[in-house]
Amino acid sequence: MTGITDKYDGLKRLVRIRKPLFDSFISMLEKETSWLTSPASTRFHLNHEGGLLEHSVGVAENLLKFRAALAPEISEESCVIVGLLHDVGKIGMPGKPRYLKNENQWEIKNRDMTYIVNPDEVYMNLAARSLYIIAKYLPLSDAEAQAILYHDGQYVDFNREVAHKEEPLTLLAHWADYWTAHIYEEDRIIKEDNNYFDRRG
Repeated sequence: MTGITDKYDGLKRLVRIRKPLFDSFISMLEKETSWLTSPASTRFHLNHEGGLLEHSVGVAENLLKFRAALAPEISEESCVIVGLLHDVGKIGMPGKPRYLKNENQWEIKNRDMTYIVNPDEVYMNLAARSLYIIAKYLPLSDAEAQAILYHDGQYVDFNREVAHKEEPLTLLAHWADYWTAHIYEEDRIIKEDNNYFDRRG
């Protein structure tokens, strides 16, 4: 976790224009919510303590890489805010965590379901919850708000309304999220490279 903490601290330092509000929001997340300990999911990816922070740092780092290659006119600050906070709705709400440790040993053993969703949670779309939480503490540009709300791309039915109307930041956020979860977190880069060379002889 030390490596993730160092990367996380480095990303936070890139927020300069909204630093006082950002720092205050992050401090609240760290002290009053499950932000530092929450998993990224119940069973699908990084379903262990601290998985959400690990995923969020990965997305922010990849978003900055995509920005540098494709859209350097987008600010680093926007990329850090969107990347780090796109899934903040997974904390639930302050004092009401979304994910609880699963006590069902059969589900843990047979389904790798180490967490369950809090049955007392007031339901809302996770991206909408993220936007709701952030907007209470931190002003966002229209493009940042869209990127957070629609970062899952067209894999989610709800997102079809934004198809072909995505801002560049929204597309970068989607690619960074997907790349982080399905390439880096599944360790597929090395496997694909090895398969390529194996096929070539």
